[in-house]
Amino acid sequence: MKTQVGVIFGGRSGEHEISIRSAKTVIEQIDRDKYDVIPIAITKEGKWLPPAESAKWLPDASVGTIAEQVAAYGDESIGIVGDTGFRGLTRLGKNGSDIGLDVIFPVLHGTFGEDGTIQGLFEMAGIPYVGCGVLGSSCGMDKVVMKTLFRDAGLPICKHTWFLRSEYEQNADAVIAGVEKALGFPCFVKPANLGSSVGVSKANDEQSLKEAIELASEYDRKIVVEESLDMREIECAVIGNDVPEASRPGEYIIRDGAKAFLDYTEKYSGTGNNEFVVPAPVSTDLEMRIRELAVRAFKAIDASGLARVDFFLRNDNGALIVNEINTMPGLTDASGFPKMWAGSGKPFAEVIDCLIELAFERHSDRQRNKTSK
Repeated sequence: MKTQVGVIFGGRSGEHEISIRSAKTVIEQIDRDKYDVIPIAITKEGKWLPPAESAKWLPDASVGTIAEQVAAYGDESIGIVGDTGFRGLTRLGKNGSDIGLDVIFPVLHGTFGEDGTIQGLFEMAGIPYVGCGVLGSSCGMDKVVMKTLFRDAGLPICKHTWFLRSEYEQNADAVIAGVEKALGFPCFVKPANLGSSVGVSKANDEQSLKEAIELASEYDRKIVVEESLDMREIECAVIGNDVPEASRPGEYIIRDGAKAFLDYTEKYSGTGNNEFVVPAPVSTDLEMRIRELAVRAFKAIDASGLARVDFFLRNDNGALIVNEINTMPGLTDASGFPKMWAGSGKPFAEVIDCLIELAFERHSDRQRNKTSK
């Protein structure tokens, strides 16, 4: 009997469209001989759509081979129930029946998907799911908490500062002065809890810093500002639970005429201004160091399942810096995570197999915990 996999995508996030593209890749690459796939989309407003309606968000090529599963669940609305008797999800129509998922693959990036919130729902419902748990997800999402944990684990990090949106609104001059004193120009301004370079911009002077802070403030209440470095950007993929494994690293090669950093457009528009190369052109010793630090970063936030760790390699002194970790990295055809595992000899269908096995393993391990005396 095939394993019933619920692929959840979309969501209330600035990375909504990337999530749809990631789900497309998962649905197209998953082994259909082993798994039945039930697509469940979440709108930008937070409504959970039934499989038949969710399938309309996907290309015909993705939907064709899962048409039977989509039809089986009809068009009743879907909701999550914190009741283990329903195995997590239920149809909300007149039948009110369990849709019978064995495991959930939440292909959700950013807010309400990668930050521990939906993971908490899955934990309450008692259903296995792919990826990090509540703690690992929330710590990996918040760049301030993440960097604190990296620092405490002895990992090298870049100089940075942070503040709350409310602090900037109350005294913008003091915040600007604090950033200038701590970091100077140029610097990068980011929402603390978002990915895919959404809301990220470079500030070269006081005016552009104000504009960058105002942009980042549209996405989060907490703002991170990092020093600007002359560096290369290296990535490394990690899979595992208690004994994680790192892939060979990859690197975005930015062509002449492209933007100085990989913003949302550069990453996903397909302009041809960058190329992701695996393995990254680094020495054998440096590759081993990257893979070692990637595993340490994974463990530092208590991650599980999968993650992508991003590094800066300084051009001036060759120092390797751990920048951040992404606990549900992009899985699109343009994303580094699948490419790094392919370059390490592991096709994406095999990666999906592994992630589902890890989801069951982690769920089984949690079931060992007592919830009463």
